Amino acid sequence: MKYIDEFRQRDLAEKVAGAIVREARSGRDYHFMEFCGGHTHAIFRYGVQDLMPPNVRFVHGPGCPVCVLPVRRLDDAVELAERHGVILTTYGDMMRVPGTKQRSLIKAKADGADIRMVYSTQDALKIARENPKRQVVFFAIGFETTTPPTAVALVQARREGLRNFSVFCNHVLTPAAIQHILQSPEVRDLGTVKIDGFLGPSHVSSVIGSEPYEFFSEEFQKPVVIAGFEPLDVMQSTLMLIRQINEGRHEVENEYTRVVKREGNLKAQALVSDVFELRPRFEWRGLGSVPYSALRIRSEFADLDAETRFELSEKASREVKSCECPAILRGAKKPTDCKLFGTVCTPDNPMGSCMVSSEGACAAYWTYGRFRTRDGRTAGKEEIVA
Repeated sequence: MKYIDEFRQRDLAEKVAGAIVREARSGRDYHFMEFCGGHTHAIFRYGVQDLMPPNVRFVHGPGCPVCVLPVRRLDDAVELAERHGVILTTYGDMMRVPGTKQRSLIKAKADGADIRMVYSTQDALKIARENPKRQVVFFAIGFETTTPPTAVALVQARREGLRNFSVFCNHVLTPAAIQHILQSPEVRDLGTVKIDGFLGPSHVSSVIGSEPYEFFSEEFQKPVVIAGFEPLDVMQSTLMLIRQINEGRHEVENEYTRVVKREGNLKAQALVSDVFELRPRFEWRGLGSVPYSALRIRSEFADLDAETRFELSEKASREVKSCECPAILRGAKKPTDCKLFGTVCTPDNPMGSCMVSSEGACAAYWTYGRFRTRDGRTAGKEEIVA
């Protein structure tokens, strides 16, 4: 299969692993944050960490769009469905994320709310056309990758005159989050999270390009390598980061050249700019309030903005007690540092979004079982290598 099999070849993986072992200098450690949840799962699925020398470590970042959505916004979505009686549509990963008092969309649906899983914004538009007497809200989440389809849906709804369709917008921006991490006390002042470089996100960069990372790469002197999702992509990108550090460089390099260009997808960027504008601040689970890190719908499309159309109440929202998902998202802790992991919290009974989403770090640890020792027990902190 073109662009798949050739990036999973064992002989090539062994050669790249050998180069990493040779070039990773003894006497120093290398800590690389993979921002994207897709990279986290590739590392665990293919055992990439096992091919690294002991002084090369991966730090799991907040690259899971479902995971970083704050509880308050999920509670708002439940309110839209229950209090306002809308048909709420959203992607499947959001259905089981626990909100305040562990109330999720799927529990609200079980109690009678009309909440429907969709595979695309086009599905949501179709539901609006088929139910002209009902208000249909699309619960939009995601990074820059899923923002253009939401923009397309808003433009289509305006063109068709769909007065019963609106969007609850929760799209967030990757570069602002990375900059926020580098400015955080845990990274900059306390040094509790060591980051020497970043594996830049793949699909996000196909839209925004590699250029937006150049500012903080220079400002914070941290190298960034845009990496694809296959195991050889991750390994080659890791080697590129090691070489930059060894040579004293801090540049943005693009390993994923078969998809990503420096300028990105200009047509998609223009569409997003026409429909959305920056929010001054937005809350991220694990990162707190991050300035200019999210999008809101422009006033020209205010009649299709669910936040304008429906009044949402002030409410006290809170995380599930003892869930370490916020700390895991900023790289301060690993899933195995959470006392709920693998006991109370499992994929069948998730306590936090990191265990729900297909891109969550806790789901990666659980799915591929690399947190277990050979005798099947859960490893202690000192035994965890990834």
